[in-house]
Amino acid sequence: MYTCGPTVYDFAHIGNFRTFVFQDILRRFLRSRGYRMMQVMNLTDVDDRIIQNAAAAGITIREYTEKYVQAFLEDMQALHLEAPEEIVRATDHIEDMVALIEKLQKKGFTYASDGSIYYSIAKFPKYGKLTKIDLSGMQAGARVDVDRYEKADARDFALWKSPKPNEHFWETRIGPGRPGWHIECSAMAMKYLGDTIDIHTGGVDLAFPHHENEIAQSEAATGHTFVRLWLHAEHLIIEGEKMSKSLGNFFTLRDLFAKGQKPSTVRYLLLSVPYGRQLNFTQDSLKQAESSVERLRNFVARLKNEQFPAGSKAEMQARSEKAENDFDAGLADDLNTAVALAAVFDLVRDVNTAMDRGEFRQQDAMRVMAAMEKFDGILAVLVDDDADTLKKFGAGAPQPAINPEQVEALIEERNAAKKRRDFKRADAIRQQLMDSGIILEDRKDGTVRWKHK
Repeated sequence: MYTCGPTVYDFAHIGNFRTFVFQDILRRFLRSRGYRMMQVMNLTDVDDRIIQNAAAAGITIREYTEKYVQAFLEDMQALHLEAPEEIVRATDHIEDMVALIEKLQKKGFTYASDGSIYYSIAKFPKYGKLTKIDLSGMQAGARVDVDRYEKADARDFALWKSPKPNEHFWETRIGPGRPGWHIECSAMAMKYLGDTIDIHTGGVDLAFPHHENEIAQSEAATGHTFVRLWLHAEHLIIEGEKMSKSLGNFFTLRDLFAKGQKPSTVRYLLLSVPYGRQLNFTQDSLKQAESSVERLRNFVARLKNEQFPAGSKAEMQARSEKAENDFDAGLADDLNTAVALAAVFDLVRDVNTAMDRGEFRQQDAMRVMAAMEKFDGILAVLVDDDADTLKKFGAGAPQPAINPEQVEALIEERNAAKKRRDFKRADAIRQQLMDSGIILEDRKDGTVRWKHK
């Protein structure tokens, strides 16, 4: 699987991470089904913006991008994104790009102009087959030099760009210059994964022109199908509007952390809507995502900490198996995360009901816990490391760390205080737990149930 990573000219934004979380869900699901993964993610560390920004700062390209590369890797860890087997940089593969351009030259798909080398899309009759773009109005021989197209029209694109004054360049067999954006991914993808790739993913905004151009240059060079399956994540919008700096609704992951949002909340929201549908990122949806994560964590805490009678019930074992099957079926249906999550929360509801009725047994808890662990192998939101992660980013309100054993010990001390009518101490313990993010629920049968706030 080849995944288009970020262009490291700045911090990645949450629209980028909508795509990266989808890729992580895909990767985790395929591995859960027994597939061996070889995932390659590129870091585009040379393009027009990077060259301009590095020159303005008076530093090298590598010096300029290193800050953003490290930030991206930290952001990946914060969202529990599994590391691909290979994370590769464009600037480490200039020779591979030159070799691929030479192949295209020998096969007659290129032409030179003013020191640059262009791909002639008229030479590739299948151009546009991915996005079904209409080429009827295309002006023959029209060229585009910029890495980012300003409008959705098909024109010959630069494989190799001649250097501009005071601009960084590489001295190569095909002349001085630097690669165009599109050739980078083709060269790196085929170097690590061969001529034909099983899956290629990215955001829907990359389908044209980037992926269309990747197909054209890769298949022209090899004569083989470049990608068997393309998967594109739909756009993320903010409160119903397109994200943009001019509207003031442009957020990086770090912006959200600084506002107190938890990494688990952001990950859950980004995965909750199937990748093929637009995701409306709102304050209400963030609150709902936080509530959903807490509900899952409190359910797991209840499974682990409450005492249930010995034994098991056949219907509860069957209920757990059904939830697992429904979860898998949802993801197998084009990664329908909404259906998968519904299977999880249906199980949570049914088990909570059985617990409340006294119809739940100790071995049932083990079976349901196994199901929850399986689900979290994909979802990756149950481990409560939010406070630690936010601390690494210099964000989040400090909250005393407390583990389940300490909670149980304080509950026992509170119970003892209440028995000796020391209500002041009992109230102080309740407040201590509240300050640590733990809510107590005194039940009619005299037991105490606790959950995370």
